[in-house]
Amino acid sequence: MRKDFFNTLFKVILVITFLYLFLVSIGLMGVAFKGFGSHFAENLIKTTSNPFVGLFIGILATSIVQSSSTITSLIVGMVGSGVMTMGNAIPIVMGANIGTTVTNMLVSLGHVTRREEFRRAITCASVHDFFNLICVAVLFPLELLTGFLQKTAVAMSRFFANAGGVKFTSPLKLATKPAVHFIENIFTQVLGVPSKASYILILFVSAAILFLSLYFIVKLMKSLIVKKAEIVLNNVVGKNGVLGIIAGLLFTIFVQSSSITTSLLVPLAAAGILTVETIFPITLGANIGTTTTAILASFATGNISAVAIAFVHFLFNAIGVLLIYPIKIFRIIPIRLARALGNLAFKKRRYALIFVLTVFFALPLFLIIITRLFR
Repeated sequence: MRKDFFNTLFKVILVITFLYLFLVSIGLMGVAFKGFGSHFAENLIKTTSNPFVGLFIGILATSIVQSSSTITSLIVGMVGSGVMTMGNAIPIVMGANIGTTVTNMLVSLGHVTRREEFRRAITCASVHDFFNLICVAVLFPLELLTGFLQKTAVAMSRFFANAGGVKFTSPLKLATKPAVHFIENIFTQVLGVPSKASYILILFVSAAILFLSLYFIVKLMKSLIVKKAEIVLNNVVGKNGVLGIIAGLLFTIFVQSSSITTSLLVPLAAAGILTVETIFPITLGANIGTTTTAILASFATGNISAVAIAFVHFLFNAIGVLLIYPIKIFRIIPIRLARALGNLAFKKRRYALIFVLTVFFALPLFLIIITRLFR
């Protein structure tokens, strides 16, 4: 009995350790992408007036920076200072919603060497992609035709124009920040590697840590809690989608990143602990929760337009959930598409990588270039 207790305790400590390393790897990945892409992303955002180009720019810029909060906060600042109009900013915000899902897709690629795990991981990660793609397909043309998001957000912003700003700091980001900065400094300062090369090396290190931590998290989770967690999470959260949405929303507000919330679900799905039906509402809650960062930051500007664009982000995500999740026939579409991609990746694993490179990088870049050439 005593031996079993210490054995379980040791496994729990290992899970926490590898979970910490997993979060560090996501932080490092963000640092690497920002290191060789932040100026490019910022310049992209500043140069659009075409709503279609704005949508593609939002996807590409967020995929490069790997943070919708960073992009939306940048947009809030630009709108607040008059550099960008609300009309130009809204499509970029919608595109950012698609681009932010790249992180959990990259995390799912960490399971590529174990075929059945890979199927479950890709299914879990891509349900977020397909939901956001469907939301854009429905709400983007509606917004172009009616401007309903802008009008509603402007009306809401008048009540909050003079509210004080609040800044939350993610406890998980605080916990991982020292390790992330330590590794970053080794490459950028101690070793004296040239700037671009150092961030490429950081990306490789983050990928190595990601693969290693995912492998052990899944292995340890299976031996520790797979049966108990499966019963609790799938029976409680899985049978009550509202609970899942609330859980995802609150956790995302707490950690200040939808990417962290959705990426943490990937190894749980890969281990067979969670199903895509259980994960889906949690993901939707994370979608709404991630909008609070920009809303609270916008209050500090005292600028109605800045507050309004932050509310556009919230309304887009909230309306998307209200339109799709309550209606079963709509709700099952992203789940079926995610399952289809998971099955395809199971047969030919390269298709998952092709999907990521095409949807998040190649296609938006190609469409931006084509649109600008023929404008």
